[in-house]
Amino acid sequence: MNLIEWKDEFSVGVASVDLEHRELIDLINDLHSLLGENATLEQVATMLGEIFAQISAHFALEEKFMRETRYAHYSDHKNDHEALLDELRSIMDRVEDDGGYDEASLSKELGDWFTEHFRTHDARLHRHTG
Repeated sequence: MNLIEWKDEFSVGVASVDLEHRELIDLINDLHSLLGENATLEQVATMLGEIFAQISAHFALEEKFMRETRYAHYSDHKNDHEALLDELRSIMDRVEDDGGYDEASLSKELGDWFTEHFRTHDARLHRHTG
């Protein structure tokens, strides 16, 4: 079962950004599935690293689009990106430092993390492009 299901409200109306949103959701769902299979610490750390790399690249694309379109909420949106990356780094550090992970907690944290950003900042960006 997927942790996050794609919803039309996640779309910002920019094909390249929306494609990456779908890919990020797929990565989160892949990690969620892996956690349900009692993944090793190394598998979880590798997957978190992949998610971090993909999200960093995605945020760079989104921020480029916002700059090009002179998006009025660019600063707030970028600050949220930075906060989300900091949270993900903290999750990665916690998994490494603890030498393990809590499956339910990690899945919930990642699911909440994405859906909240999509629901708020990306929804506002969608209204900007629409």
